[in-house]
Amino acid sequence: MRCFAAVCLLGLSMQAMSHTPYLLPADFEVPRSGWVSLEASFADTFFVPEVAFNNDGYQVIAPDGRPHTPDTLFTGRVRTLVEHQLQQEGTWRFSTGQRYGAEFRTYLLNGRRGSVRDPSQPLPEGAEPLAHFQAVTLAEAYVSLGQPNERALQPHGQGLELVFQTHPNSLFAAEPIELQLLFDGKPLPEQVVRVFAAGSDDDSPAELELESDALGSLRFQLQQPGRYLLLSRYRHPAPETASVPEYSYSYSVVIDVTH
Repeated sequence: MRCFAAVCLLGLSMQAMSHTPYLLPADFEVPRSGWVSLEASFADTFFVPEVAFNNDGYQVIAPDGRPHTPDTLFTGRVRTLVEHQLQQEGTWRFSTGQRYGAEFRTYLLNGRRGSVRDPSQPLPEGAEPLAHFQAVTLAEAYVSLGQPNERALQPHGQGLELVFQTHPNSLFAAEPIELQLLFDGKPLPEQVVRVFAAGSDDDSPAELELESDALGSLRFQLQQPGRYLLLSRYRHPAPETASVPEYSYSYSVVIDVTH
């Protein structure tokens, strides 16, 4: 039974690596009851859940900057459900925490690229190794109860993340949105951030494809109201203690743009 469960979990992990992660609130402006629910999943089409985002590191940052554990966390097959009652007015940051996923080895054989995910499986005979890395994934979202504030917007200072200079719960169509892309707390220049509208998929052209400047900054506008996913991926050498030479980081945040 344990072996069967392990095989199932491995299969889900492998599926997840071909998908994009997201954390989607049911509401970005929370009702007076204070209860908020969010869905976390990996998907090809936004926001249609396909593989649950299973992780032990889910976290909620309160408007005073203090971290909390979500009140309720349930992981099914295609989605993880997060529920939390907001006890303070202001802006709350919800995070999946960094998830260390499958290891990948990519190769070139007879002019075609391939990949192997099982660390114990050798590359095909004659294959030219290209890369060896592990996925490190983080998805986030912001919601506000009452008047928004900015304490929860402070960067984690670890891994890949987008930091909002324009408040994430005060975004309007045709008005500037400003962010900064960081890696381990430092500006990350010349890095691509893609913006997808709800209903699109990660194989289709993005609504916008942005590149961070020398200070990691990005400035853009979205002409239509709606929900959008911002996504960035970045390769970086792994620590010497890791089992792989590189980590492949991905960060996503879901935003709601209004009239």
